[in-house]
Amino acid sequence: MIFVAQNYKIIYSKLQSPCYTKNKNLYLTIILQEILYICVYMRVNFESFLEWKNYCENSHEPVWKPVLKYEMELRNRSENQIWDGLSAAYIVMRDAIDKGLSQNMQSISGMIDNGAKKIKNSSITVLSEEFKMLVYRSIAAKEVNSCMGRIVAAPTAGASGILPGVLTTLQDLHHLENQTIYEAMLVSAGIALIIEQRASIAGAVGGCQAETGTAAAMGAGAIVYALGGNIDQIFDSVAITIMNMLGLICDPIAGLVEVPCVKRNASASVIAFASAQIALAGDSSIIPVDEVIDVMGEVGQSMDTRYKETALGGLAATPTGKKIAEKVLKNPSEILNNDDEYTNSL
Repeated sequence: MIFVAQNYKIIYSKLQSPCYTKNKNLYLTIILQEILYICVYMRVNFESFLEWKNYCENSHEPVWKPVLKYEMELRNRSENQIWDGLSAAYIVMRDAIDKGLSQNMQSISGMIDNGAKKIKNSSITVLSEEFKMLVYRSIAAKEVNSCMGRIVAAPTAGASGILPGVLTTLQDLHHLENQTIYEAMLVSAGIALIIEQRASIAGAVGGCQAETGTAAAMGAGAIVYALGGNIDQIFDSVAITIMNMLGLICDPIAGLVEVPCVKRNASASVIAFASAQIALAGDSSIIPVDEVIDVMGEVGQSMDTRYKETALGGLAATPTGKKIAEKVLKNPSEILNNDDEYTNSL
């Protein structure tokens, strides 16, 4: 299966990382987790957005309903249990934002230093307070991840600030009911499942376009659904988002999901809202969403390994990036020994 092959590529690329040679035990743990993920992989309901659309039109079901059915079957849970799970996940998202704005967010590496609070407290507002809110909320949730806090990987930890920033800002601006947000989360999940099948959601396979690109597409689709858009507009927003993030590489400095990852979460959230605004106006993507996702997969496959989470290229390979990596990775055991103490403080 394509999915399995892609995940083995992830494992191979991690083994090539200089971070692996510096810290084998940590990386072997991560790799074993990914192998387990391959073993429990299950099929999704649809292999394309077109199949999803046709199903909904023929069954007269809302776009989120088949995703709910899939979750019930996959997890062997009742409908109420799935809604409860979505509620719990959304609470974690909001809590991550609150924590990122109220607690000390300084990562062990020193690269993350309370960026969200700096933006929130800045006296300069570039566009509007709402725009500023979207930016600092997206960064806040991702900083919590970078500082070892609790987040929702949507769809990955590296993109964990995007959906929280998008959904909470959307709800607060438009005074939406929680149920609408939960339904939008199901729509987002369906979007990610199809992208995962047709391309990838992993930076080690498709670059950052696969992680923050997918999360932004999930956010755009959620916005359009929640504001009453039809299924064509939802899928147009996905296509427009991915079009604008094609080719984005994954080049984390020192192999840590901190720089440039955190700030990319904010930029991706902005793209999600822009794409939703375009789609809701009826300005289509022209290229069908399935074709756009296929291009995303093709671009990811052709991308050099240096640009797939290995910290061998891009910003990670700059003189400054190398100096930071040398400093951070000089004593990895010391950093790991401080991990438990640091995590317990959050």
